[in-house]
Amino acid sequence: MRVLAVCVAAMVAVGGVAPAAQGTGRGGAGDPEADLAYHGSASMSSGRLEVRFTPRNHGPSAVPDATVRLRWSEPLADRQVLAEGCARSGARVVVCRVGALAADGVGEQIGLRVRLRGAPSEVRLELDTAWGGGAVDRNRANDRQRVLVLDTGDAYYF
Repeated sequence: MRVLAVCVAAMVAVGGVAPAAQGTGRGGAGDPEADLAYHGSASMSSGRLEVRFTPRNHGPSAVPDATVRLRWSEPLADRQVLAEGCARSGARVVVCRVGALAADGVGEQIGLRVRLRGAPSEVRLELDTAWGGGAVDRNRANDRQRVLVLDTGDAYYF
């Protein structure tokens, strides 16, 4: 079941999602509304990147399942060992299952380690919701994060 959810998430990430609707394709007045957000940190050392973040749903509706997409400005190394619930969906993209989120609820922290091709001195990381379980997210500002991570080993927070 979990593999199926990750595969579906990967297909959604590749195919794209309408920004207004987050998984419904309509964004109509009768669709449930949720406000997803992601906050955490990223650090990089010698081309190895560690990302940890916690998903949150500010409501007003619960989300039965969600998927987050992580994109890097540099390509990932060909071989990766990804966290459970995560799958690669492109040369620079990984999607991870967030799972169900109650209204005004906090999800489990997601930790991910990836290797970049080569050892760049910096990389831009972008996170956003790939699929919101059919809920409309009218406040897209807090579920789209961008962070510049320098190869210093320091944590950069978002």
